[in-house]
Amino acid sequence: MKSESEHQQQTQADTSHQSENKAADIQQEVGATIGQPFVKQPKMQARHVDVFYGEKQAIYDVSLDLGKNEVVALIGPSGCGKSTFLRCMNRMNDTIPICRVSGMITLDDEDIYAEDMDPVLLRARVGMVFQKPNPFPKSIYDNVAYGARLHGLAFNKAELDEIVITSLQKAGLFDEVRDRLHEPGTGLSGGQQQRLCIARTIAVSPEVILMDEPASALDPIATAIIEELIDELRQNYTIAIVTHSMQQAARVSQRTAYFHLGKLVEIGATNQIFTNPLHELTENYITGRFG
Repeated sequence: MKSESEHQQQTQADTSHQSENKAADIQQEVGATIGQPFVKQPKMQARHVDVFYGEKQAIYDVSLDLGKNEVVALIGPSGCGKSTFLRCMNRMNDTIPICRVSGMITLDDEDIYAEDMDPVLLRARVGMVFQKPNPFPKSIYDNVAYGARLHGLAFNKAELDEIVITSLQKAGLFDEVRDRLHEPGTGLSGGQQQRLCIARTIAVSPEVILMDEPASALDPIATAIIEELIDELRQNYTIAIVTHSMQQAARVSQRTAYFHLGKLVEIGATNQIFTNPLHELTENYITGRFG
């Protein structure tokens, strides 16, 4: 007879094997992307993107456009690859030694993974706002001015002042902090800190803004302010947002992409995805059957 320990190990092995089989079955079920991954006026284009962490593949053959002046929401269960894909768009995955990206991603038809592409300059053009606000341990003013100084965008104090004030205004924060510009950015509330980080991103005049669950740590009032801000920013920027909130995706985006197990299952107009999804996996996720 098997010992209790051997029995537990066998049970764990069986469970793991079942999970792997189920994942493989779903991978086969996903098939080719359904919907409209491409647009007439693309700002960024991803073609046949695969991502590996060591030997493990996290993204499978994803092709997707980000259109000019639109918000694309990336949704799907935890671990489905949406944040990994987002980080490909400004080469943030370069900071992970075991990560390897293949395929092609372009910004205005320029290959962002080309050898002569400077990742630092790329990240000025394709800015990123993270899930947790990460203001620098500096004043509110210096937080916003940081990138402009780094990239030499201002030639004197007056020009730097204008960049800081304009960026804070665009982020909907200036009126709240106009008398506190030289106080620490870390002293602001969570929602204000997130808008400060958005102002810092805007200050270097990006063309695309990537947002990785920017409101997940915020209360409903702060979240509403961020969502309103996203809608305003769309007039001047292309935006991709990862969100676990389907209500948020429905409110802020024009197109929605559903990821599952590293594959782009379905992409289409947001109202169509949420009212008439074409793939069973998309429908199951949206109706709460899994995820």
